[in-house]
This record gives sequence, C-alpha cells and structure tokens, in this order.
Amino acid sequence: MPLVQSSSYVSPILFKNPHVQTIYPALFRQTWGVRYYRERITTPDDDFLDLDWSFVSSKRLAILTHGLEGHSGHSYMLGMVKALNRQGISALAWNLRGCSGELNRKEYFYHMGISDDLETVINHVKDNFDEIYLIGFSLGGNLTLKYLGQRAEQVSSRVKSAVTFSAPIDLKACSNKVTAHQNWVYFRKFMWTIEQKISAKSMVFNLPASMAQIKKIASFKELDDLLTAPLFGFENAEELWADSSSIGYLEKIRVPTLLITAADDPLLAPECYPTQLAQKSTNFYFERPDHGGHIGFISFNHNGQYWSETRALEFIDRLS
Repeated sequence: MPLVQSSSYVSPILFKNPHVQTIYPALFRQTWGVRYYRERITTPDDDFLDLDWSFVSSKRLAILTHGLEGHSGHSYMLGMVKALNRQGISALAWNLRGCSGELNRKEYFYHMGISDDLETVINHVKDNFDEIYLIGFSLGGNLTLKYLGQRAEQVSSRVKSAVTFSAPIDLKACSNKVTAHQNWVYFRKFMWTIEQKISAKSMVFNLPASMAQIKKIASFKELDDLLTAPLFGFENAEELWADSSSIGYLEKIRVPTLLITAADDPLLAPECYPTQLAQKSTNFYFERPDHGGHIGFISFNHNGQYWSETRALEFIDRLS
C-alpha cells in the first residue's frame, strides 16, 4: 500500500500560507554553483530540444522536467540539480520546446501531456547510464506520470524510479482552479510569456487564432480551444485535456514513482489527490504534506537544500 501515511515535511512557521510557499522561492531563492553544459538535439519531427547538463563522475542520471512556461534555470530546477550533484548523481534539465530562450522551429510549442519529447530525451541518453531517475515539477510532473503509465511496456529498464511534485493530473478539474479569482495573478503570469511566444510565432506561421483573440483570453479553456487543441489535432480543450491528463495512466505505472502534492496547493483541484488509487497500487506512491503550496516545500538550513530535494533523494536512494 504505497500511500505515505505521514509526510515528514514541516513548514517554517512564517511560511504556512500556500501563496507565500508558492511565490517566495520564485522571487527570492538564490542557488549558486550550478553550471550547465548545453546540448541541442533534433527531434523526430525535425525540431530541436535544448538539454542542460550538470555532470558529476557517475553512471547515475536524473532527468528533470520543468513546469508550465518554466525552464532549466528556475530555482526549483537549480535546487534539485545541486542536491543531485551533491549526492553523486548527474543531472539533465531539459527545456520544453520554446522554453530554452529560443523559439522552436514548428508552429506548435508543447502541451500538458505531450510526452514524446521526454521519450526522445530518454532514448538519447539511456545507453550512457546504468540508472536513470525521472523528476517532474507541475506540468512536468503530469507529463512524467503520463509517460510512465502510457508507455509502461516500453519504458527502458534503466529507468529505476521517478519523483513528481505538484502535478495537475486532472487537467479539466484544474482549469477552473487556476483561473479562479484568488489565482488570477498566476494565470496572468503564465499568459504574459505565452502571449509573447504566440506573437513571435504569428510572424512566421498562420496560426488558428489571431493575436486579437489571444489577448482577450481569460481562461486556459479559451486558450486551448482557440489554439492548443487545433495545433495538436484535437477537437477542443476537453478532448486535449482527456488525452493529456495522467490520472488515467497512474495505475499502469510499473516503475516505483512518488507524487508529492501539498494539501494546501492553491492551483490544484481535489481530483489531483489520488489517495485511493495509491492505496491499491504497487508502484505508485502518493504523499500529501499539510503545507508546501505549489512546488514550494521551503526549508532553511546550512546547505540551502529544500525538503523537496531531500525527499526526492531519499526516495531515489531507497529504491536504488
């Protein structure tokens, strides 16, 4: 019964507010000492992916997937990379299409459940490492979980375990949550960079929606109905979400996998807490700390390591 009954995370007393937990690391966390080596690889559809490596002398590798409109330089990525390296594990922080600082070649970017690119990254590196671990944050968590369940029969035997944080495993349920009044600032932050990318794309490609339409968007449903769904061959947002949500694939996962979601996560709906499924599962673990916000899990200590990083290493090492 891989339901973690009691989480070890204890929030600092002044950081119990979920919005503080969510926003503080993005604005104030400083992570020094991570140096990336960038590699660009070509995808099967003749696009490119930028991979940022942080090597140590090891045959163990963790592949990190960031969240919506994130990149390899976000604080939660750098913090995890540094913790992994300290533990003697090389890290590969890959950037989803259009997130590495340069627009990708195709008219489409990425979406919440397109796991083909993660498979491309794994196939690119798997022969060079004895053990591979997958770590995903938010959108990257959903994408990682979907990959492990959807491709359960094809996952390389070198992929030994996975850890995911704050994953929106039911996208339909989360769509209204993110655009609720109290979360409007998060939605506008996401849309600010999305609009910039769409504007640049519109100079080169004939997109399904005009910039005038895009600027009026007030929800992810509108964005996905107007743009994302048609770009990826879906009828509408609901069809896209049904295909992309990892919740329907969790019971098929064969690799030991941990999902950590704070009970006070401001961006996730109740459907993103798969307690009963974890109780029945062999390989899917679920842990729900009382606090932590969305990819927060702040800790203050001498090495600057957050609880999420310590917990990920604990899970990886216990199953290695």
